[in-house]
Amino acid sequence: DVQLQASGGGLVQAGGSLRLACAASGFTFDDYAIGWFRQAPGKGREGVACISTSEASPYYADSVKGRFTISSDNAKNTVYLHMNGLKPEDTALYTCAADLPTYYYCSNYFKYGMDYWGKGTLVTVSS
Repeated sequence: DVQLQASGGGLVQAGGSLRLACAASGFTFDDYAIGWFRQAPGKGREGVACISTSEASPYYADSVKGRFTISSDNAKNTVYLHMNGLKPEDTALYTCAADLPTYYYCSNYFKYGMDYWGKGTLVTVSS
């Protein structure tokens, strides 16, 4: 079955950087969409970044555009989220999710979620 595991979170000062990884198993990276989502305590889940084999470019939430970069290593079945210029408002539990095969634009996944979800990794940004 499909397994997703996010890692790389931690405590970082404002302005710092972290790299999150989403290690996937149970499928090969030939037709997929993987998104990063985050949720702060008491708040709803927010789409952060998405990469899809059916789209030429990744998609980002406006709040992270220019600071975060999503990338994939298909040979390793791993998707990364490079986070730069972190802000306290980025503090959240970050979770990766997948849809396979891909059916929708990444913007729609942000609205409606995905089929497979992994356990998240906590990112805390101090001021």
